[in-house]
Amino acid sequence: MTRIDNNAVSVRGLVKHYGDTKALDGVDLDVREGTVMGVLGPNGAGKTTLVRILSTLLKPDAGEATVAGYDVLRQPRQLRRVIGLTGQYASVDEKLPGWENLYMIGRLLDLPRKDARARADELLERFSLTEAAKRPASTYSGGMRRRLDLAASMIGHPQVLYLDEPTTGLDPRTRNEVWAEVKAMVGDGVTVLLTTQYMEEAEQLASELTVVDRGKVIANGRVEELKAKVGGRTLRVRPVDPLQVRPLAEMIDELGITGLASTTVDAESGTLLVPILSDEQLTAVVGAVTARGITISSITTELPSLDEVFLSLTGHRASAPQDATPADDRQEVAV
Repeated sequence: MTRIDNNAVSVRGLVKHYGDTKALDGVDLDVREGTVMGVLGPNGAGKTTLVRILSTLLKPDAGEATVAGYDVLRQPRQLRRVIGLTGQYASVDEKLPGWENLYMIGRLLDLPRKDARARADELLERFSLTEAAKRPASTYSGGMRRRLDLAASMIGHPQVLYLDEPTTGLDPRTRNEVWAEVKAMVGDGVTVLLTTQYMEEAEQLASELTVVDRGKVIANGRVEELKAKVGGRTLRVRPVDPLQVRPLAEMIDELGITGLASTTVDAESGTLLVPILSDEQLTAVVGAVTARGITISSITTELPSLDEVFLSLTGHRASAPQDATPADDRQEVAV
């Protein structure tokens, strides 16, 4: 398999079985260099299995993949030198201080002592951990451990970084800190493959998305493209006079512009929410409003939320449990 221009990761037809369960069922995936690819899916969708194959921790039953120009099956040793991995749980040694954790990993990656020391100092400063450098990792908060784990994955200057549910269990403030660091990494040219169940996380970080369900890719594209696939938009209309909101809603419903869908009044914001499926409906709503001499303060269109997109594509929310995943294989297959 040859490298496709501008793709840091190229996957074709990946298959992985656990007994009778297909964790991956012919997955294709391309990740452009210097971007964040978000892989969305519920527990048991196969996201972690995909990451473990791409990081050489598992062998697929079929298919092929290249990462940073290296074949996952034929060149695993070379590949491991250009990737970083942060899983759902911190992988650092809790008995060692933060600095020693990073120094040790640097030496394991064959960095000279001087370079390993300098890199540990640099990353501790970047991740705001310098003051805790000499403390055992066991004394770190959850957010600090996650930042240390991210720092550890960056020791070897990876070209491609895998983030497998990196903010699971973190509070909102710490999650925002991790997001900021990920954005900084991408700014430095790192390519990121991010698996997540958090819709907000995908929208914050990913430039493109791949949705997987039961081992198959069911949709991919940019966030706005996926939202557009659902086919529905909401027209938010705010009259200058809030007292006109309810009469306006009744008028639009009586005209039957939106078909069977009914309008909704948001009394708190003084706006009317009109579901539309086409530009023709949008034009009809605006025409009806202006024809009756109602002065409008603002009118905007909104695409569905990413959570609504996922529900539309899969029939369930991203956090829904998947009964098809055998209990004995849950650790291998579940995300």
